[in-house]
Amino acid sequence: MYRPHDLLWGCAAWHLPEDAPAWCRTALEASPPVVVRRAPARDGMVAVGLRGNSRGERLGFWMPLADVSRSLMPEQLRACGDRPRDLPVWHAARQARTVLERIGLAWGITGSAAFELASGQIVTHSGSDLDLLLRTERRLSRTLAQALLQGLHSTACRIDVQLQTPAGGVALAEWAGQAVRVMIKTSEGPRLSADPWEGCP
Repeated sequence: MYRPHDLLWGCAAWHLPEDAPAWCRTALEASPPVVVRRAPARDGMVAVGLRGNSRGERLGFWMPLADVSRSLMPEQLRACGDRPRDLPVWHAARQARTVLERIGLAWGITGSAAFELASGQIVTHSGSDLDLLLRTERRLSRTLAQALLQGLHSTACRIDVQLQTPAGGVALAEWAGQAVRVMIKTSEGPRLSADPWEGCP
């Protein structure tokens, strides 16, 4: 089904909490996508997050799966080379695409850049970071992680890459480091592990 960072459209306005801030209703007038977030499973529901106009305007809630009318995965948002806006985040995205397409793993764009690509709403700016997702169902060596981190270094803007492992999300920068254990983002909350691919080939 839907995975963290997927973007969904549907009748989200019907399912906002009663005490949702006023900005939520305003944000939903533009029919934006909501993003799938990590949370313990609920039958027939998907945990999503709504973004407003400012960094502090974020709200998590639950949406019935039956109300989802459209979805996009991060992998479907990679075609960013034709972005007309001359911003560091889009220069970095083109650079990252060149690097990532050489390694043969599925990858995609997340965060504010993904939201802009999917919705058409202008949310990126000169100080925006670039958030990327790399699907790593099989073990990624720390040596390759270090090479990737170096190859993705950009002077245009900060690039944050999350590895989607069988156990959950792991920051590429952390896996490429020297720590014995790394933090894994799971549906049940963060946990530490020495091997996000334990039990996998």
